[in-house]
Amino acid sequence: MRVLLIGANGYLGRFVADRLLADPAVQLTALGRGDDADVRFDLATGSPGALTRFLDAVHPQVVVNCAGATRGGARELTRHNTVAVATVCEALRRSGCGARLVQIGCGAEYGPSQPGSSTAEDAVPRPGGPYGVSKLAATELVLGSGLDAVVLRVFSPAGPGTPAGSPLGRLAEAMRRAMQSGDGELKLGGLGVQRDFVDVRDVARAVHAASLSAAQGVINIGSGRAVRLRDAAAVLARVAGYGGALHELDGPPGPLRASIGHPRADSDHPAPVAFPYPDGCGSWQQADVRTARDRLGWRPRINLEESLADIWMEAACRI
Repeated sequence: MRVLLIGANGYLGRFVADRLLADPAVQLTALGRGDDADVRFDLATGSPGALTRFLDAVHPQVVVNCAGATRGGARELTRHNTVAVATVCEALRRSGCGARLVQIGCGAEYGPSQPGSSTAEDAVPRPGGPYGVSKLAATELVLGSGLDAVVLRVFSPAGPGTPAGSPLGRLAEAMRRAMQSGDGELKLGGLGVQRDFVDVRDVARAVHAASLSAAQGVINIGSGRAVRLRDAAAVLARVAGYGGALHELDGPPGPLRASIGHPRADSDHPAPVAFPYPDGCGSWQQADVRTARDRLGWRPRINLEESLADIWMEAACRI
């Protein structure tokens, strides 16, 4: 099976590449902006015609799109998450390769949900910020393209390679700094939100399964269980061996302080650290993952404690 992977150097793309390369039946070609891509191409600025010529030359049977941006203003997010997907869809329509498209979406497309509920694929999307809007627009382009396509809506990925700027990455970094400086307490804010964390390696397994399947439409990829961020912080402290006290600040999530993890001038009173979730999904999000089970034969295998242990191992290397 010839697979073209777009965004192989990104957070999710690296693990998807590893998973696909482990399948001896897969012939993988990586397309991206980096020098180590097999073919250099920028979806945000490249033309559908140029991509069509490449598709006709390589003739992939599956195109997996892991490329995109998670940060930036509305214009940047639209360029990398929406315009780029329009380019992929148009190139596939023009090409004679007839490739199946596996598009990586996100749980932020749904927006806020009712606490205690599980969000299924038939929920009406109401994204709460420009990131979710840009990803939802990409999903609508894929679904309306007429292509053989599936969109995997990935909820909150975690595990090795978690970006340092993400809430879990910032939490691990704050704990690392507290341990390095010998702080006996860590004041944390914004830990009341609950998210559905899914290990990035399980996401890669889902992409592999979707590449081999005939499933179309939208499929949620998550653990099916919401976890409060304060509970994730407690697990992280345990796996890190942090013996200090974790003091949670009251109040809703606020802006992340620039002094994250650093003590104030008075070292007896460490600066509080807030961990807002910038996905626009409010206080609660939990995926209904029955469709992934039924149509892909996929279930999550890696629990959150293992994901957090891997996040901590990477943070600990910076001590």
